[in-house]
Amino acid sequence: MPKFETARRVRHSATDMFELVADVEKYPGFVPLCKALTVKSRRELDGGKQVLVADMTVSYKVIRETFATKVTLDPERCEILVEYLDGPFRHLENRWTFESAGENECIVGFYIAYEFRSRLLASVAGAVFDEAFRRFSKAFEARADEVYGVAT
Repeated sequence: MPKFETARRVRHSATDMFELVADVEKYPGFVPLCKALTVKSRRELDGGKQVLVADMTVSYKVIRETFATKVTLDPERCEILVEYLDGPFRHLENRWTFESAGENECIVGFYIAYEFRSRLLASVAGAVFDEAFRRFSKAFEARADEVYGVAT
């Protein structure tokens, strides 16, 4: 099963980065391959957590797929967990962590593991998805610079 994991030190606070990644409705404007994202439901849990169910449409050339996920936002722990519900994958797990690393700096952790249901889709889209996942953390960092300004 393809996996990708990275940790990047960024010049933004853990809270700012958490809020930026948690703002899923903005993804089509800057996330590689994301063409649409619709939040189907949102509910509050104890401890400030939120759970969203969202449909995300990804597209690259002739490939266009929509999948549903459950997203748990935990601002107290600065963590986001994405669990697969339905779509072209057999398995999809995505986790974000945000760890303070000094004043206005944090370590952003990104992990994703996925497996397509179709071998054909896996062979056609696999390399494209792998490259896109490698660009995700950079896209979020660039978005943070745009939203919060470039730290000096």
